[in-house]
Amino acid sequence: MAPSRRGAPLAEPELAADADAAAIRVDPERAFRVSIGNFEGPFDLLLSLIGSHEMDITEVSLSLVTNEFIAHIRGLDGPEDLDEASSFLVVAATLLDLKLVGLLPQGELVDAEDVALLEARDLLFARLLQYRAFKQAASWFQERLAAESGRAFRDVPLEERFRAQVPELVWTTSPADLAAIALLALAPREIPTVGLDHLHAPLVSIREQAAVVVARLRSGAPVTFRELVADAGMTGVVIARFLAVLELYRVAAIEFDQPEALGELTLTWTAESWTDDALASLGAGYDS
Repeated sequence: MAPSRRGAPLAEPELAADADAAAIRVDPERAFRVSIGNFEGPFDLLLSLIGSHEMDITEVSLSLVTNEFIAHIRGLDGPEDLDEASSFLVVAATLLDLKLVGLLPQGELVDAEDVALLEARDLLFARLLQYRAFKQAASWFQERLAAESGRAFRDVPLEERFRAQVPELVWTTSPADLAAIALLALAPREIPTVGLDHLHAPLVSIREQAAVVVARLRSGAPVTFRELVADAGMTGVVIARFLAVLELYRVAAIEFDQPEALGELTLTWTAESWTDDALASLGAGYDS
């Protein structure tokens, strides 16, 4: 065997150290061997040489390796042969990816795509390491299952000295308690209802609030709107009194003064005559 030149150290795999652990568990005499132009020996050894950079993947003819494996697998039968074929497909696919990126030009990089492909080569070596790790773990599980297959568990009743440690069951529920529990469980449930009272504020009469506004303003002294709503217990009352002020201004019953925008609003009664009929019609359009 004459290994080719050493490849570029893109990763640090140590497949050669654990080649036996990654090997497919078959009879050594029936293990798959490769015979190509620059290598002859077990397939696992070829994989280890590639992983440790002792052989350049670009100089390995994967088509010849595949043809030899097909010829090898045809001469086998048994459930372990399917595992061997599946493992070979996984490794062969990884080697094919490695060879594809290995054939890329190694000169000056010209674009981001080439950079990504070259970086992917490290990831492909990592896949080889993962393959080795999974094969090693599978081998360990197989060995443990084989070692423990002869064991039998002990099926015996609980010893009396341990049975005595269990506290005696004391029944404390009386028939009356059971009846109360049954009554509570079987009694019809009250159907829950959803109230809508919280969604709608109570209506506030514009006429009633207009009467309050007129009574306070007819005294003659100017009143600020802040003083006019000082005793309002809810927002609806404030709104109703403001609408009443607008209605009184519309019929020229009051005047207001506001020195600046958003400043204090001062109201003054100016109507010379005011009747109860005028008060009754004030805000009629809002309360209807």
